[in-house]
Amino acid sequence: MLFNLIDQPWLVARPVGGGRVAEYSLRQILMEAENLEDLVVDVPTQKPAILRQLLLPIVLHALDRVPDNRAWARLFHAGAFSPEQRKALNDYLDACRDLFDLFHPTDPFAQVADLHTARDETKGTALLVATEATGNNVPLFACRTEGDPLELTPAQAARWLLHTHCWDTAAIKTGVVGDSQVKAGKTTGNPTGPLGQFGVVMPVGRTLYETILLNLPSGGVQLSDDLPQWLRRSRDGRVEETQSVALPAWQARAAKGLLDLWTWQSRRIRLIPQETPVGIRVTRVIVAAGDRLSQTPDFEPHATWTLDPAGGTRGGRSASSRKTGKPAKQTALLPRRPRRHQPGKAAWRGLDALLATDREDTDATTTTAGFHTSLLLDQLRTRRETMPSDFPLQVELSGIVYGTQSAVVEDILFDAIPLPLTSLGADSLVHAVLLEITSQAEELAQAVNYLSADLRRAAGADPIPWDRGQRPGDMVLHAFDPLVRRLLVGLRAVGEDVDQIERGQLAWEQVAWQRTWEIAEQVFATAPPTTFAGRIDQKKNKEGSQEGKKAIYRMSTAEASFRRRINQILTRAAEARSTLKRPETKADAVPTNVV
Repeated sequence: MLFNLIDQPWLVARPVGGGRVAEYSLRQILMEAENLEDLVVDVPTQKPAILRQLLLPIVLHALDRVPDNRAWARLFHAGAFSPEQRKALNDYLDACRDLFDLFHPTDPFAQVADLHTARDETKGTALLVATEATGNNVPLFACRTEGDPLELTPAQAARWLLHTHCWDTAAIKTGVVGDSQVKAGKTTGNPTGPLGQFGVVMPVGRTLYETILLNLPSGGVQLSDDLPQWLRRSRDGRVEETQSVALPAWQARAAKGLLDLWTWQSRRIRLIPQETPVGIRVTRVIVAAGDRLSQTPDFEPHATWTLDPAGGTRGGRSASSRKTGKPAKQTALLPRRPRRHQPGKAAWRGLDALLATDREDTDATTTTAGFHTSLLLDQLRTRRETMPSDFPLQVELSGIVYGTQSAVVEDILFDAIPLPLTSLGADSLVHAVLLEITSQAEELAQAVNYLSADLRRAAGADPIPWDRGQRPGDMVLHAFDPLVRRLLVGLRAVGEDVDQIERGQLAWEQVAWQRTWEIAEQVFATAPPTTFAGRIDQKKNKEGSQEGKKAIYRMSTAEASFRRRINQILTRAAEARSTLKRPETKADAVPTNVV
């Protein structure tokens, strides 16, 4: 019973220019990468798992690290692997072929052979599938229960195996024989898979070949002890000495390098296949504790980072120097924390973090946090001069929202936005424009929220709490979503043309003005008649008597305040409307196809 991932079709991909989606073997995927548009996955979080656990480390280990941006540019413009590179990849796959068998009796891929519990217990394969019901992890409106058998084909089992190593839930895991850290038949304190610790940011190109290159960092030296998991499978010795992933035992440690990090084995797993009338199927599985990553390393290429205000900075002072009053001899970088994606927040609303491309930038102060973008987007900043300015770069954001001590999957997050290459330069005009537009969008949403709060006060009610229910500002951001995405696509073609960018900004502000007023009119329509007369809010002084400052809330003052706010936010549109000297009506807005 064999299923070799190198030769058997199991990866689903879509050809360039359309055509029938088909399954490919690992060798075919790499050899035909320039003819394939993208991977087709069961859930969006499978894509980074497949790239990181297989495609990227194979290319990196077989072809070595790209030394610099000039060498990277040559590979990128080639559009496909050269004959020499194809031979090196094929030789690598041939040399490692026996290590990629999913059901090998003594060395199964990404698993531990003969993994078993003291009572030989197994669980259903739903334990691997993030969208299926198992234990406490019961998705809303699930069509099956844990008691229903879930039969996975070898191809499906392989994809979900990689996904589990990257994204598995935390908390209690099955205790297995050979794991000295098992207590009462289980292990506790297990973290999520390494990708579950942050929101993945992945650049994507026009072909799978371009996507692979866009996700390969350049520079640095390949360390001799940085190996992918399929080459760390010794079955002799202690796990602390061999760092083997083929043993039931595990350890907590730091990643040696990119190959180690990308192929991290966060669980010890055993797939249990069986012959059925329709072929080999996996119905049972064992998922036990695996290696624990001590921290997300600074060289993690798919994470964006928050710079905490606490701690030392370049040019700052350490805690000891503050006590003595003497300057510190050496200051450390601000502590870095990988950022998570926020549920319900479109990717373009986080452009301020995505475009913080200078990794030496310390926007954080002693009181406020800062951030910088991923290593890959930062390197694209320096590579953009070697790429077409109108290159259709896509940035995909994926993540998982966990609940109840990260033991269940609550939601899977995914979004993708077109990103102009010119925006990656901190001194570029497009960079400044995008930051201004996203800031305007948030401020307009807040202006509508203020309008709603003022009208509710005029009616004698309290404003909608910021953390409860849906506020009308959310509707504004939803209405802006297609406009901002179209603007991002349009900015690819204008480069640094000041006139075109200025016209685009004016068009954006005029359409944003229209959309904001459409939402505001709905807010006005729901206001009760009593808001016309309004009410006086007599604030109390410290003694509790009604002698404090008076505040008057009525519809007319709420509207005047709202108009003033949007005029201050959309200055170009306000100036254009003033020049026209016409009443402020919807007719003043330009057609939406301008943006």
